[in-house]
Amino acid sequence: MNDNCLVKEETYPARFLNKLTMGMPLSEYARKLVTPFNIVAVIILFVGLPLIGLRFWKGLATVTHASNEYPWSILLGWGLFSGVPLSGTGYVMATAVYIFGFKKYHPLVRLGVLTGFMGYLFAVIYLLIDIGRPWRIYYPMAVSFGPTSVLFLVAWHVATYLTVQLLEFSPAILEWIQARRTRKWAILITVAMTIAGVILSTLHQSALGALFLMAPGKLHPLWYSAFIPVFFFISSIYAGLCMVIAVSTVAARYLRDKADHQFLDNLDGLTVGLGKAACIVMFVYFALRMIGVAHDDNWALLLSSPYGYWFLTEVFLFVLLPCVALTVGVKRNEARIVRAGAFHAIAGVILTRLNISILMFNWNLPGHFHAIVPPAREVYIVLSIITLHILIFRWILNRMPVMREDPAYLEDQH
Repeated sequence: MNDNCLVKEETYPARFLNKLTMGMPLSEYARKLVTPFNIVAVIILFVGLPLIGLRFWKGLATVTHASNEYPWSILLGWGLFSGVPLSGTGYVMATAVYIFGFKKYHPLVRLGVLTGFMGYLFAVIYLLIDIGRPWRIYYPMAVSFGPTSVLFLVAWHVATYLTVQLLEFSPAILEWIQARRTRKWAILITVAMTIAGVILSTLHQSALGALFLMAPGKLHPLWYSAFIPVFFFISSIYAGLCMVIAVSTVAARYLRDKADHQFLDNLDGLTVGLGKAACIVMFVYFALRMIGVAHDDNWALLLSSPYGYWFLTEVFLFVLLPCVALTVGVKRNEARIVRAGAFHAIAGVILTRLNISILMFNWNLPGHFHAIVPPAREVYIVLSIITLHILIFRWILNRMPVMREDPAYLEDQH
C-alpha cells in the first residue's frame, strides 16, 4: 500500500490556524509576539480600552469635555475630519490604475485600498465612541433624516463607500483563503466598484466641508468660505497621494520581507510619480485658499491679529512649503525628498482639519483656548485606537498578498 494513503489530509481549521500563525507552531508564534513595540502597544491598550468601556458605561462626560459650543472633540477632529481625507488613498490609486490606465502603479493599489478601508473603518469607530447614543447611529440614514441633510448624505456615503472598499480589497482576502472561484467574481466587479468609489468619495469628502457652511458665525472668517466643500475635496486628493507615499515607505522599511521585488524595486520611481501628482494638486489647493481670502475680502485680517499669522503659517509652512519640497524632489528625481515632502503635507492636512473643527471653531468665546485642550482620558482613548489601527493593519500586511503577488494567481492579474 502506498504510504501516502496513510497520511491524513490536513483539515480546514488546521490550515486556517496555520495561516493565522504564518506557518509557525503556536509556541514559536507566541514568542515572536514579545517585541518592544507589542509591549508598548499592550500597555497603551491596557489603559485606553477600559476608558472606552467607561465612556459607554458612564457616558461621554467621563472622558471628554465636548459641549454644545465645542462639539468636535479630538475624537472627531482627529478621527473623522483628519482621518477621512488621509483615507482618500483608495479612490486615488484605484482611479489612477483602473480608470486612467496607469498600470505601473498596480503594485500600490491594494496597499492604497487597504489604507483607505482601514481609515474609514476607524473613522466610524471614532464616531461610535463620540456619539452620545451610539446605538442610534443609523438614525440619520433611516429614521430621522431628510434627503437635503448633509448628515444624511455623509452617513449613507461613508457606509456605502466602506462596503465598496471592502469589495475592492476582497481579492486579496480571497487569495489568502484560496477561494479561487469567488475571487474571479470579485475581480470582475473591480472597475464598477472603482467608479462607485470615485462618485461616493467626491460627494462625502466635500460634504464634510459642507457641514461648516451652516456655522458662518462660529468659524473664524479666514477659515470659513463658501468654497470650503471644494477645499475639503481637493485636499483629500493630495492627502491620499501623500498617504500612499508615507504608508508604502513605512511598510517597505519595517515589513520588507512581506513585499516582493516588483514592489520594492519600483517603489522609488512610483514615489516620485505620486509626488509629481501631489505637488500639482497642492499648487491648485494653495491658489484656491488664496482665492477664498480674496473672494471674502479678508486681506486685512491676515496681519491684524494672531489668527491671521496662524493662517499664514498654515498655508505657507504646511501647504506651500511641502509643495515646494515635493516639486524639488520630483525635479531631482529624489524619492527621499519626495517622502519628506509627503510626510510634511500630511501634517499640514491634519493641522488644517484641526484648525477648522476645533482651534478656530467658536474662536471668539471667553476661555476658548482652555476649553479646547482635551482631557487626558480622551487623549488615552485616541492613542489606544491609533494603536489598535496599527496592529490590525500590520496583521493584515503580514498575512495577505498586499505588497506582493501571490504566485498562484499571477496569470489572473490585471
